[in-house]
Amino acid sequence: MSIHLVGGGWRDAGDPEVYGRFIAEASVRAAGSSRMVPRIGVVVIAEEDADEGELRRSYRTALEAVAPCDPVVTVVAEGEQIASSVLSDIDALFVGGGLTPAYHHALEPLYDEVRLLVADGLPYLGFSAGAMIAAEHALIGGWQIDGIAVCPADTAEDLEEVTVVSGLGLVDLAIDVHAAQWGTLSRLVAATQAGLVPGGVAIDEGTVLIVGDESLAVAGSGNVWQIVETDDGVAVATLGGGE
Repeated sequence: MSIHLVGGGWRDAGDPEVYGRFIAEASVRAAGSSRMVPRIGVVVIAEEDADEGELRRSYRTALEAVAPCDPVVTVVAEGEQIASSVLSDIDALFVGGGLTPAYHHALEPLYDEVRLLVADGLPYLGFSAGAMIAAEHALIGGWQIDGIAVCPADTAEDLEEVTVVSGLGLVDLAIDVHAAQWGTLSRLVAATQAGLVPGGVAIDEGTVLIVGDESLAVAGSGNVWQIVETDDGVAVATLGGGE
């Protein structure tokens, strides 16, 4: 089973290239419980004035459009935390997109339990915010380092200074998202250069980085940008992506 990190770019119509392998892995786990259709726990943080019913419909529709599955969508408001019951009797976990600090706050009490489940073979998919908090060193927002702009201010997630917290720890790379579309690649480069994170990957929209036990794969329409520290500073390369 794998960890699936998606760089954003929501489509109600679904995206088989991005979600197909995740649902297939959930189906394998479901078969071990004699379930014909995988039960996918979906966690969504609703921003102020969001239509919770529409959020549930959107996530269910997108996943069901890819392959047979039973998305069980839990929606909580910003500032609330999520009960551990969301992790009960599921074959995979999908953590959605929105304000990344809110997802960190909502899920932090469950981090140990999620880590144990993933170690036991539960497939995890993080979409945008859900991808960012999956890291051991989770970059959750901000647009300045020491008062110097490092990315567009409207990508800051309601934070001024670039902020790194202890995340889920499913991967040892820092994660940023919406890389090409929002200009956040520069934030991860700057955070690495400043020593806030030990390198990482910035993922384009419509693109998934799939982390297996001993493998990395990229699928979708964009690129995954890898940032590593070097003796001379920071190096950037692509891991692959769409044509």
